[in-house]
Amino acid sequence: MALVNDDASTPATRSNQWRSRTVGLVVLGLFVALFTRLYSLQVLRAPYYKSQASSNQLREVSISPPRGLVLDRSQNVLVGNTVIQELALSQRSETLHPGVVGRLAKLIGLTKAQILSELSNSSYSAYQPTPIKSNISSTTAIYVEEHQNLFPGVSVVQATQPKYTRGDLAAQVLGYVAPMTASQYKVLKKQGYLPTDQIGQSGVEASYQSYLRGKPGVEKLAVNSSGDVVSVLGVKKPTPGGNVQLTIDGALQAQAEKDLAQQIHTLATTKNSFKINPAALSGAVVIENPQDGSVYAMASYPTYNPSEWVGGMSNANYAYLNNPASGYPLLNRAIQGQYTPGSTFKLATASAALSTGLISPYTQIHDPGYFRIPNCTGNFCQLHNSGFEALGNINIVTALADSDDVFFYTLGYDFYVNQKTYGPTPIQNFAAKYGWGHKTGINLPGELPGNVDSLQQRQLLHKLDPTAYPYANWFTADQLEMAFGQGETLITPLQMANAYATFANGGTRYVPRIAEGIVNDSGKLIKSFPPKVAGHVVLSPSVRAAMTTGFEGAVRYGTAGGIFPNFPLSTFPLAGKTGTASVAGQAPNAWFVAFGPVGNAKYVIAAVVAGGGFGDTGAAPIVRNLFTYLLSHPVKPPTYGVGHLSAGSTQPISSGAQGSMISSTTTSTSTTGAKGAGSATTAAKGTTSSTTTSSSTSAKAG
Repeated sequence: MALVNDDASTPATRSNQWRSRTVGLVVLGLFVALFTRLYSLQVLRAPYYKSQASSNQLREVSISPPRGLVLDRSQNVLVGNTVIQELALSQRSETLHPGVVGRLAKLIGLTKAQILSELSNSSYSAYQPTPIKSNISSTTAIYVEEHQNLFPGVSVVQATQPKYTRGDLAAQVLGYVAPMTASQYKVLKKQGYLPTDQIGQSGVEASYQSYLRGKPGVEKLAVNSSGDVVSVLGVKKPTPGGNVQLTIDGALQAQAEKDLAQQIHTLATTKNSFKINPAALSGAVVIENPQDGSVYAMASYPTYNPSEWVGGMSNANYAYLNNPASGYPLLNRAIQGQYTPGSTFKLATASAALSTGLISPYTQIHDPGYFRIPNCTGNFCQLHNSGFEALGNINIVTALADSDDVFFYTLGYDFYVNQKTYGPTPIQNFAAKYGWGHKTGINLPGELPGNVDSLQQRQLLHKLDPTAYPYANWFTADQLEMAFGQGETLITPLQMANAYATFANGGTRYVPRIAEGIVNDSGKLIKSFPPKVAGHVVLSPSVRAAMTTGFEGAVRYGTAGGIFPNFPLSTFPLAGKTGTASVAGQAPNAWFVAFGPVGNAKYVIAAVVAGGGFGDTGAAPIVRNLFTYLLSHPVKPPTYGVGHLSAGSTQPISSGAQGSMISSTTTSTSTTGAKGAGSATTAAKGTTSSTTTSSSTSAKAG
């Protein structure tokens, strides 16, 4: 019988088989893991690594868009663009050619530290030319381009900056452009702004910033593994900003500024019954269309040239513009100047008295030259007319024409003692209907609301400053002062024009308009800003007729009768109101507001000169001159599509006080963000302090 040797059954054999199987499984597992990893890298993660590889090869650089133009109603350019040349150097080029900084600094008069500081600005891509010197001369530009061996990486690029084609015309209305503040950038970065972008900081430049800006473009660059630019792969051109067409008539604006400045100069150099301080004189003029709220002109004095902001304003200039001695030229007094209105406020008092039935158009009140408060035992029990004149028995027509204070003292007192019948604030209620004490809503930044005196206002003032306002009560004398525009009532010139425009058009109060719309480069209207109604003032025909007759009388024979001797009132009838508002410690504020032609008013003009004295001699001459100008230069409907408005076009402006030819300038895009060179970059916003005036207890007629 033969024996069989079965190795598989021995322990050694079984151990070897187990090792072989284990090694095989390990090798198989490694192959599976390797395959899985390769599948993950080449298939599952392929899009990610493709993106990463692409990002290592591509760089995107933002291209700033040319800013839109600002035009007057006839499409004359008020703010254009001018092309400047800048020297630029990218951070990458400086790294590759470190010696270039020293040579460049010597050429343009900067220090190496200044250039390196500009290059360290993280707002720019390392591949994006960073502006080093703006507005360089052609000689410097040519020298750099002809000596690239000395200035490797230095480029001459074109950029645009605002150009105020009419100098200081409408300076406060137009506003200015300047670098963003940190707080502004925090808000605007979500809209794609760069920290170095310049934006409108005041006026139209600020309120229509979103239209004027345009959309940035993008330049795609190919770079190698060392980071050097290999080629330009593509460019998405920026979209230029829209052109804002204003309601302003450029020639009329120039005339308003001229007449305002000349009148203030006349008052400052002429002896009169008031101790006028020439340095304190300031003022504003507003011309509005009563039929739709369009603002044809808005002048403020003193003024300045907004070109001072271009390229960066120096600290010295900014300090001057915010100095009381210079009169705060940045202030737009038409919307930020708040003035005691004096007798121009009688519009509200008369409307309240006639509409509530306190008086009728035929009611007569006796004027002995003064009004004595019944049962009064204090120091201010008797208030008088200006000049102590006594007009006898008069009605509302004579009271408005001659601006009789005693008549309105009486109305104020009668309302005060009959509160159960007429309520506590009938005059204030009508003032609010005319828009006083509230912002008009015009699309300009910094507008102030003014104030209408009342018990609530006195309580607030007492709470804020008990020393200056020791009483939180409303006395009879307060009521009387409020009734003829004294006390703590403050009104802006735009509010004044808008209130009388409301009366002139039959009772519709419009939101004042400063812009017609947005137009393209061919002047075609692509977006309009239509009129908006803010409210209504309902007056009966008999009430309106009586008040209108009184306002006409003020121009024909009343308080302003001596100012319009040669004006053709028979063919172009005017109605108006003077105001002489007492101000503690200075000459009165001089007001005059008028509208015409009566019956179909096309214009309302309000003028105020702070410290100008009587309304007739201080402010009415400005309004007379402007209505005289309008007789031969009527405002025409807005013009659209007059020609190409983009680079290199020329637009003539109609002849007027400062008629001239103006042109918009060529615009060019660059791969740089707009950058101000001045040191006063923190002064991004114009002052919004108000010109407030305090009242006194002496009564002055309008």
